[in-house]
Amino acid sequence: MKELELKYGCNPNQKPAKIFCNNGKDLPIEVLCGKPGYINFMDAFNGWQLVKELKKATGLPAATSFKHVSPAGAAVGLPLTDVLKKIYWVDDLEDLSPLACAYARARGADRMSSFGDFIALSDVCDVATAKMIKREVSDGVIAPGYEPEALEILKEKKKGNYNVIKIDENYVPEPIEHKDVFGITFEQGRNELPINDELLTNVVTQNKEIPEDAKIDLLIALITLKYTQSNSVCYAKGGQAIGIGAGQQSRVHCTRLAGQKADNWLLRQCPKVLNLPFAEGIGRADRDNAIDNYIGDEYMDVLAEGAWQRIFTEKPEVFTAEEKRAWLDQQEGVALGSDAFFPFSDNIERAKKSGVKYIAQPGGSIRDDAVIECCDKYGMAMAFTGIRLFHH
Repeated sequence: MKELELKYGCNPNQKPAKIFCNNGKDLPIEVLCGKPGYINFMDAFNGWQLVKELKKATGLPAATSFKHVSPAGAAVGLPLTDVLKKIYWVDDLEDLSPLACAYARARGADRMSSFGDFIALSDVCDVATAKMIKREVSDGVIAPGYEPEALEILKEKKKGNYNVIKIDENYVPEPIEHKDVFGITFEQGRNELPINDELLTNVVTQNKEIPEDAKIDLLIALITLKYTQSNSVCYAKGGQAIGIGAGQQSRVHCTRLAGQKADNWLLRQCPKVLNLPFAEGIGRADRDNAIDNYIGDEYMDVLAEGAWQRIFTEKPEVFTAEEKRAWLDQQEGVALGSDAFFPFSDNIERAKKSGVKYIAQPGGSIRDDAVIECCDKYGMAMAFTGIRLFHH
């Protein structure tokens, strides 16, 4: 197939719309179900690149949950603890494959943002992963293949209209890419720079120790940033991104946004949150919203309005700011990546509040010394990668 016509572009008024290869070759995809749109394909192709690169860097199955051309989560297929199974709402599922664990982590990192996501999988979609996808609110999935039973499960989703795309895993794009803006064509070489352990060798802080699991987390953060709208910062822990701040004009705002999401991920594991008395029949999306409100400042409004009675069997105790801070202060070993250098040490101060111990960033700021000094104050290990990862 040389080209595929689409219903419309980014918005319904943007017609005509289609996808095709500039070199006249066949498209490297096959639509197995549904009718993916312009934004679906943008998410699918960016997501596929991310998981393919994660798999290459770590040797583990990888998954990502994409929304509006940035990942809401990305992860590799490490086993899930009982706590993670519970906060990701998969504790009722059995025999989770490594790929299913990867998607549970990617989806679960920021379930609010992942609502209505487009999924990318590095490996052939198996039954365990398909069963998980079927019950989530999602727009579609891209993978190098599908087990027959898994495909049948996905085809039942959305009354047969769920978007299922198969991509040729051997497809190699042209080395030069183009983009049109305002009728003007931009041309550049693709960002093919490999992200691997070599980027983490220039450790500039007094603490030089970055353990192997932290290196995996830093690679996950950097590869995630490579496909996140800039400016961007990513927190990672335990084989997954736990907080992504995308598309902010200020570096510290990226760090704060991603840090807030990382804090939510950490707070959801607190017993006070794990033991919330949800009423029977409350769906996963409503539980996600309730937890987000409970963790955030909005919960006082929920209490005042009496809205808790619809969600809970009894009125939960307030999760005080002091309790949240005490829980977060126990956290450590979080990794953080930045797609460009930190211009001020305020980024490090904010990162410390979310348990960051390991950092990878390009370096090159005139204030590098101040940033390094701040890391040394907290015993952090920071590597200068020497590469910028802007994505626009």
